[in-house]
Amino acid sequence: MSSLYRCIYSRWTSLRIFGLVISSNQKIKTMPVALYSLHSQSGIHRFLVQTHLQLRNCNFSSSIDHSPSNKDGNTVQFMENRRMVNSKHNHDLTELSTLDDDLQPIVPEFDDALPLALFEEISEETAVNIEASTPLPPTSFTLCDYVDKSETLTKLVLLGVDLSKLQGRPNVANMLLRLDFGRDVKDRLLFLKDVGVDEDFLGAFLTTNPFILSEDMENLQKRIQYLQSKKFNKEAISRMVSGAPYLLNFSVERLDNRLAFYQKELGLSTQKTRNLVTRLPKLLTGSLESVKEKLKVCRIELGFRDNEIQHMVTCVPKLLLASKSKITRVFDYLHNVMEIPHHLITKFPQVLNTRFLRIKERHLFLEHLGRAQYDPSQPNYISLDKLVAMPDDVFCVTLAKATLLDFKTFQKTL
Repeated sequence: MSSLYRCIYSRWTSLRIFGLVISSNQKIKTMPVALYSLHSQSGIHRFLVQTHLQLRNCNFSSSIDHSPSNKDGNTVQFMENRRMVNSKHNHDLTELSTLDDDLQPIVPEFDDALPLALFEEISEETAVNIEASTPLPPTSFTLCDYVDKSETLTKLVLLGVDLSKLQGRPNVANMLLRLDFGRDVKDRLLFLKDVGVDEDFLGAFLTTNPFILSEDMENLQKRIQYLQSKKFNKEAISRMVSGAPYLLNFSVERLDNRLAFYQKELGLSTQKTRNLVTRLPKLLTGSLESVKEKLKVCRIELGFRDNEIQHMVTCVPKLLLASKSKITRVFDYLHNVMEIPHHLITKFPQVLNTRFLRIKERHLFLEHLGRAQYDPSQPNYISLDKLVAMPDDVFCVTLAKATLLDFKTFQKTL
């Protein structure tokens, strides 16, 4: 019995030590229910007493010597065994009582104010005052889910930035969420304002080019200083930065190479080159290959000389960014259908940047009325700039000598 009892006692002692470790840990405020029940005084007492009595009865019956002997010997042996068992039993009960007294510190102390149970009823006033914060979604298809939690996004929206146009662009949403307004955004907004970008235009500017918020401030300052060194005044720089939002993302080397390209390809002076990119700053941020291709088309396919091309692009810089197919189609109609020579087209280059349908409708209406005369040496001459620039009502009265209703009726026949 003693061996098995020691085994039970050892198991109980290990559980008691584990309970003391838990109760001494200040960070653990609660105790598992199963462990707490196991360490309750009445539970362990009842378990050990029952186990002890079972073992006592079993050992008591097995301790009687059934070997053949005389009655006196059996009686003496029986009384001796009973005395030993009773003595052992009293000793074990005394020890068990002492152990029960030591169980008091095992139960850990609980906090006085326990949290509300999950289904505990609360008053309506308490329910109204409970604030539940919505966690940020780990992934989302829209930046709207993060606006209320991000100071940067909130203030960008107030500036007029259209997040719906940015969230679909690669890497933009993640970049904006990583930005800190005070550290990353504020200084760049003040910089843009100092450069000359209008406050009302900042939202549209950042919607077009949000990547400027990740540009190094020192590099931005260097690019402005480079433009100043090239004799661009403050008004010109303001117009260039506002007209081409990606301009300040280009390094000083790239800006210098692009200015040199236009000066060399078009044979322009420094002042004319400066005027060209000031009027159309997107020339510095657009594709140079596309510009090279259009210049090649004008020289080879359309037959313009270099000085004619230079005059046309300095008067209408948008020709360098226009579609090659559009320029070719308009020129073909002007030169081959309307029989207008190169030098007249060069004199009024804006005609190449006009909608093809507008030119065709007006020419056919004038031809229908017998007034399609584009030779300056002939009477009733109609210049190309008036042909394409006048509104419909003025065109009808001044050039066609007809009514607007006549023109609209003619358009229906086309």
